[in-house]
Amino acid sequence: MSVSLDLASDYALELLDVTCTFRSREDAGQAYTAVGASTLRIRAGEFVSVVGPTGCGKSTLLNIGAGLLPPTSGTVKVFGQPLSGINTRAGYMFQTEALMPWRSAIDNVMVGLQYRGVPDAEARAQAQAWLERVGLSGFGDRYPHQLSGGMRKRTALAQVLALDPDIILMDEPFSALDIQTRQLMENEVLDLWAAKKKAVLFITHDLDEAIAMSDRVVVLSAGPATVPMGEFVIDLPRPRNVAEVRTQPRFIALHTQIWDVLRDEVLKGYAQQLQKAA
Repeated sequence: MSVSLDLASDYALELLDVTCTFRSREDAGQAYTAVGASTLRIRAGEFVSVVGPTGCGKSTLLNIGAGLLPPTSGTVKVFGQPLSGINTRAGYMFQTEALMPWRSAIDNVMVGLQYRGVPDAEARAQAQAWLERVGLSGFGDRYPHQLSGGMRKRTALAQVLALDPDIILMDEPFSALDIQTRQLMENEVLDLWAAKKKAVLFITHDLDEAIAMSDRVVVLSAGPATVPMGEFVIDLPRPRNVAEVRTQPRFIALHTQIWDVLRDEVLKGYAQQLQKAA
């Protein structure tokens, strides 16, 4: 029996009317609302990117979805069920290095499996299989300092995917990479995503990256109290090569359409940064 995608259970992750306010420890009267009354839904198997000005609360939304940060108000649901505590059905790939420097690449990949009680031999076999899938079959014994930036990102990606999460949360994971390595990683992520079609919530400052990778792009307003300003369906055919797709007329049209909304928010955010610096 077919099931409509309009049913709430078909959403992997829902942030419903969430607000997040941070209060000063020194002065309870001082507060900053990072996210204000925002709703964001990601369907199972959908790749959604969120773009917005610097400091607008993109990572705050991601942390709320991961269960690392409870919203001040509103509801978070995972596959239709209210989230309480850590989102155990999600894997989180951070912007900054999250590898343990004292563990080899394969030991880093298998650590999450070990925490879940998978026997060491099985965890090592699964970790090796994921290193092979991300092109690092011969680098399992290398330590993070012996790997290039791209290799460390591949290891971090294998670390997340080895846990087979139903939801993948990614916080600007490729921003520190050079453009060639970045595009290789973007294509690798798309290939791996296409194989299992997990729900992905991807945070990025790069509008080109968002359009090239996503099914849908959400634009956030400048902070404080950021809210979604627009949602755009990316109707480019798949599979995609992130470098080649940028030359397609439809890509250029989508970029123009989204940038018309994003530009004003970026300028607002820039003006706010200047005011703070003054």
